[in-house]
Amino acid sequence: MSADPQQTADARFEEALAARGARDPREYYRERMRELKGQDPESYERATAFYRDELVPSIASGAADPIEAWLDFGCRLAEWSAPGDAVEVDASGRRHPHVPPTPLDRLVLHLPRERGARAQLVGLPIEPSAAQRATYALLVQGRLKLR
Repeated sequence: MSADPQQTADARFEEALAARGARDPREYYRERMRELKGQDPESYERATAFYRDELVPSIASGAADPIEAWLDFGCRLAEWSAPGDAVEVDASGRRHPHVPPTPLDRLVLHLPRERGARAQLVGLPIEPSAAQRATYALLVQGRLKLR
């Protein structure tokens, strides 16, 4: 492994994704960070500090499971943008409390407490079930029909 913590953390995360067949959420989280930067600079700074001071070092050192650490970051990122609760949706469409470690076949959503606010995606299975796709379409995208 490289001596650079960022490179080490990235390599460990990519190895974990490949070994477990999980979806990489980093691009989605980057989009959320860009949105947060424009909407709430203070929360953006908090997220950036957590990424730099907590997420990367915990993965690089091997102290944290890379996939769970990134899901935790996604939950925190969603919470910083809109207070609420993280939930998991199983393949049948049933909702469960989000309790790590998260099974990789679960859809993980953040449900904001603000009335009328859309859910935020935190984690998506490689192959979402029909029930998970419908839940995503309705709660995250606001669509009533599947395409």
